[in-house]
Amino acid sequence: MMLSWQWPWAAAAGALCVMAVILLVAVLGDPRRGGRGGKGMRGQGGSGDALPVFSLDDDLNTEHASRLFHQWRVLGRLTAALLAAALALCVALLARPSLIDRGEELSSSRDIVLCLDVSGSTLPYDREVLETYLSLVSNFQGERIGLSIFNSTSRTVFPLTDDYDLVARELKSAAETLKGVESQADIDKMSDRQYQRISDWLDGTQNRTNATSLIGDGVVSCAAMLPGFAYGSGGSNGSDDSASGERRRAASIVLATDNVVSGKPTYSLSAALDLVHGAGITVDGLFSGPKASESESTTTDMKKLIESHDGIFLTQSNGASVNELVRSIDQRRTAHSERSSKASVTDAPGWWTLALAVAVAAWLAVAWRLRR
Repeated sequence: MMLSWQWPWAAAAGALCVMAVILLVAVLGDPRRGGRGGKGMRGQGGSGDALPVFSLDDDLNTEHASRLFHQWRVLGRLTAALLAAALALCVALLARPSLIDRGEELSSSRDIVLCLDVSGSTLPYDREVLETYLSLVSNFQGERIGLSIFNSTSRTVFPLTDDYDLVARELKSAAETLKGVESQADIDKMSDRQYQRISDWLDGTQNRTNATSLIGDGVVSCAAMLPGFAYGSGGSNGSDDSASGERRRAASIVLATDNVVSGKPTYSLSAALDLVHGAGITVDGLFSGPKASESESTTTDMKKLIESHDGIFLTQSNGASVNELVRSIDQRRTAHSERSSKASVTDAPGWWTLALAVAVAAWLAVAWRLRR
């Protein structure tokens, strides 16, 4: 949050008016402007017949009177200070204090769906993707994120949400679950309990026999988590977020897969990308497989399809880790969202008004006590 003033010129004008009034009162109330009175008469006739003269100092020359006079002076100064504070707050309110909410600037920025292929060949890389997004979540402001995993069928781990506590908890749990599948040796060392935990997490992703890693179907299932997407409609279902116009929030899918399909999918990757792109959803591809497979036709085909649909496709061939690749995708999408964002400016007179009310109430109370 940043404080700003929408009408600073009004505050300046108000301050000048207050100073002018104070100066005018000071000049008109200057006792030196009045004439000097004549000498008072000390008495009638000669000096021997002079009458006694009493002064205010004689009246105040008692302990009680001195204490009351001191109290009167303190209350007078306090009254002046409170009145000055109230005037200063009035001047501040004239300038229309406002807040620029930087969180609001990005509150309509992005919807992100992590779309992870959980076939046996990609599981070791999925853990790194999950851990990277776990570290990125702490910097999110307004982004909504969801997680879907697929093999022959898909399962939603958690829906699109900006509840980052829930997101962090789910990502951490998933990363810990996949900790033991980085290599075949790790899998061989698994206890029954660890194996069952992984099996439970993957439950619902292998409901079709003789089929694994149906990538096109997985992409479409992930897109279904985003507002404005409808199966087989080219993207528009009457929603305000549909692709028939500008989407209110940029929507992207991070697809982590090795693009090795086994079985007959309902949607090919090309058909899925056409359908999703028609809904205004961008698919970024992350090759989750061994470096030795990056030159294979399945990988190059995936790269061409992703990039032809305005997506980013990254591999580890340049020596970058999966962590660095995921961060690169996030940074590029964040920069794009920030360029198209607008600042949210809202009036914020609340605390200023409360302070003014308190100052005026205190001034009235002190002025009443002073009058007594």
